[in-house]
Amino acid sequence: MQGTVGELGEFGLIRELTARLPLTPAVELGPGDDAAVVRTPDGRVVATTDVLIEGRHFRRDWSTAYDVGRKCAAQNLADIAAMGAVPTAILLGLVTPADLPTTWATELMDGLRDECQVAGATVVGGDVVRGETITLAITALGDLQGRAPVKRSGAQVGDVVAVTGWLGWSAAGLTVLSRGFRSPRAFVEAHRRPEPPYHAGPAGADLGATSMIDVSDGLVADLGHVAKASGVDIDLRAADFDVPAQMADIGQAVGVDPLVWVLSGGEDHAIVATFPSTVQLPARWRVVGEVVRTARTARGGQVTVDGAPWDRAGGWDHFAAE
Repeated sequence: MQGTVGELGEFGLIRELTARLPLTPAVELGPGDDAAVVRTPDGRVVATTDVLIEGRHFRRDWSTAYDVGRKCAAQNLADIAAMGAVPTAILLGLVTPADLPTTWATELMDGLRDECQVAGATVVGGDVVRGETITLAITALGDLQGRAPVKRSGAQVGDVVAVTGWLGWSAAGLTVLSRGFRSPRAFVEAHRRPEPPYHAGPAGADLGATSMIDVSDGLVADLGHVAKASGVDIDLRAADFDVPAQMADIGQAVGVDPLVWVLSGGEDHAIVATFPSTVQLPARWRVVGEVVRTARTARGGQVTVDGAPWDRAGGWDHFAAE
C-alpha cells in the first residue's frame, strides 16, 4: 500500500489494521465497537502493559516494522505466561507521525498478529493518535484456566532454580548490531524477534512452580525481584549454563565474556522458576541454581553466582542516569 498514514486518515488506517486480524475462540467481540469482549471462563483476568518508544526500545534501521510487532507482542505475552496463564488478547495504542508510510503500520500489525498466533492470542482493538515519535502501548490479557497465579513471592529455601528458553542471545545480537554488523544472523534475529516459551508458563504452574518470572532485564536482575519478594537469596551455578560455541566466538571477537550476556542480558524472555527439589522436571527445564537461606539480619534479595556477588551490569531503570 502506497502513501502515508496521514494521507490514509485515522479511520482508514484503523480499517486497514483491523482487517488483518483474525479472531480466536476466546474473543466474543473483536475490533469495531466501543470495546472488545474477551471471554474469561476462569472468572479472573491476567493483565499487563508495556510502552515502547522509537529510539529507546527499537530502531527502524535495525528492525523492520514486522520485527517490532513480533517483539512488542512477545514481551507482553511472556509476562502473561510467566504468571502461569494462557495469553488470550492484546490491545494496541499506536502513536505515529502523519508521514509514517502506511506499509510500516500494516507490517507492524502483521507482526503483532503473527506473534499472537504463536501464543494462541489475537489483537482485539486499541487506538491510533498522531504524535511526533512512534510509540506503542501494549496491553495483554490472559486466562489462568483455574490455576493459582504463580507470583514472584513464593520461592522457598531448598527450591531449585530452573530456566527454559534462550539466555544471552538477544544481548549478543544487540552487541553485534551496535558494532555495525548483521551476523551471526541467529543472534541478530534473537534480538529482533525473541521467542518466549509461552507454553512453559502454564506447564510450570502445573508442575508446582513456587515462583516464576520472565527474563526481560537479565537473569540475575529478574531473579533479584523474586528473591526480594520471597525474602530469600538465590545462588546460581555458572557451570550449569549453556554457552553456545558461536556465542563464545562472538564474545572473543568483541572482548566480552559471554557469561555476562547469559546472566545479565535481557529481552530473551526466557522463563525462570523455582520448584520444590522433589519435582521431576522435563528436559526443557535446566536447573541452574537453588534458593538459599538469608542471613538473620537480612531480608533477602541477593543473587549470587557460585557463592559470590554478581557485580556485572544488568537490569534497567528508565529514570536512572544515562
